[in-house]
Amino acid sequence: MADSRVHHLYRLSRRHSDRKGGLPRDGVRRHTTSARKTTGPLAAPPAQHDVHELAALSQAQLDTPEPGEILRLAMDHLAAVGPYSAEAGYLEVDGELAAVPRDGLIHGAAVDRRVRELAGLDGSVTVPGRPWGRALGLRGIEGLHGYLVVTSRSSPTEAERFLLATLVRHTAAALSAAIAYRRRREDALELQRLREERAVLQQLLICVATELGYQRAVHALMSHAAASGDGEEAITRALHEVTGLPALVEDRFGRLRSWTGPNRPDPYPEPDPERQDEMLHAVARQAGPVRIKDRLISPVRRRGEILGVLAVVDPRQQADEHTVLALAHATAALALELAHLRNLAEVELRLHRELVDDLLAGTGRASAYARSEAAGYDLHRSHYVVVVQWLSRAADDSFAGTVGRAAAAVGMRSLLTRRSDHVVLVADARPHARALYEALARATGTRSGTIGVSAPSDSLDDIPHHYEEAHRAMEVRRHSHERYGTTFFDELGLYRILGPGSDHQELETFVHEWLGPLIDYDSRHHTVMVKTLSQYFDCGGNYDETAESLAIHRSTLRYRLQRIRDISGSDLANVENRLNLQVATRIWKIILLGPS
Repeated sequence: MADSRVHHLYRLSRRHSDRKGGLPRDGVRRHTTSARKTTGPLAAPPAQHDVHELAALSQAQLDTPEPGEILRLAMDHLAAVGPYSAEAGYLEVDGELAAVPRDGLIHGAAVDRRVRELAGLDGSVTVPGRPWGRALGLRGIEGLHGYLVVTSRSSPTEAERFLLATLVRHTAAALSAAIAYRRRREDALELQRLREERAVLQQLLICVATELGYQRAVHALMSHAAASGDGEEAITRALHEVTGLPALVEDRFGRLRSWTGPNRPDPYPEPDPERQDEMLHAVARQAGPVRIKDRLISPVRRRGEILGVLAVVDPRQQADEHTVLALAHATAALALELAHLRNLAEVELRLHRELVDDLLAGTGRASAYARSEAAGYDLHRSHYVVVVQWLSRAADDSFAGTVGRAAAAVGMRSLLTRRSDHVVLVADARPHARALYEALARATGTRSGTIGVSAPSDSLDDIPHHYEEAHRAMEVRRHSHERYGTTFFDELGLYRILGPGSDHQELETFVHEWLGPLIDYDSRHHTVMVKTLSQYFDCGGNYDETAESLAIHRSTLRYRLQRIRDISGSDLANVENRLNLQVATRIWKIILLGPS
């Protein structure tokens, strides 16, 4: 393309020259006499070295933005300025000279070595078969742009040297212009890149500012909720408002404490202790919220202990980073709230424990009423001592807290302390026969527990004695056939005296002394003679009631009682025998075998 432009410009310049008088319109140059007489050093240069072609070449170079192409134009059109050949061309690239290939040919090693030896100066080069050769520097204002290595088969004339120097200067000027253009273009591209980068940074700053504003707003909302005094409900309400998803709080056992939003299960499902533990272990291993089924769950921790979980219900998986952020802030606020409640509970538990310890020891009566009022408990009322022991749980603060929560859940107002292997409550009302036991069975996940309840007490002085009663009731239950459940001291009857304070081996000896033959007979023949005798005494010797309670005919009962007389050798009509047999059946029923 550059070659065609050169030739086109060259043809235009020649036509322009001819019309000015260089050539007649018929194309034949007519030599006048005066022209033929013109000789000497002022003679015109040869026609093949036309200055117009050089001008056209210079213009083509200036129009070319690529330095390599500019140098190749110069190398390809050296013949326009004299009998020259281009041996090599170099461009300065990052401080080093790089050869510019021409027609796929690479210069010789000797030429390359010589050019590098010149170190930016002009100098001669030696090429076989070319008596004249020069390495000409292409220089601009910025310094050296490269080299043009030129050779000739004959020594150039002054005019040819002038034209060559002009070509070199024009090429250097074109290179300067191309380099300047390239730099301007690079600067423009860099400016564009910087502008785009600035726009991206500005947009990022806007996003960061927006995100920080959102974070501050969420933080302020959660802090306000935590400080409102509404507890967990305020936090779940704020989380629901921010995320639009139902928010809930569960305690570490999986029981619901607060729910804000639609679709609350009613009734709320009872937790499975094993699955709850697995879930807590799963969320505890993660640093942030964990998705489990349709919930995004965040554990609420205090000093490494999980106090509960905060979650949003997200069945459509709509939660995004803003939801996670809001959940994190809500979790932090809830952790402070639950930690505060835990601290209050621990202080309250400690005060309760100190008061109950003094009451059980029979000390501190003078201040007991005032201290109980401060703890929110009225000692002026009748109260019961309750002893709780669970086989699978140590009687530590954690289990004491569990017992306290279970008692509160079933409506028992109580003070609480603990001993080495059991927890003690002083309650203001007689506990329900099974409510506390069932609540603790759900809370602990096991039914292997025993509860003893004292008779009612109307005086602080009697509390140590009633503590012994509750403990005795618990021990009687533990040594009975049905070890787990609740036993009331005032229902023990005879075993208020024959409680576990008596020697257990002596009780067994007494039972076998009076009931041994009957027990052995029942074992061998799969009969129920001991049970029949026990039920007979429980019914006061009434045949009809006994037969009905055993679901047998009256005649069958008569037969059994006769067999009991024969097997035991005891006369049931004898008052002494009757008393001993009745006591033996009671011991067998409550302590050794238990009720059937």
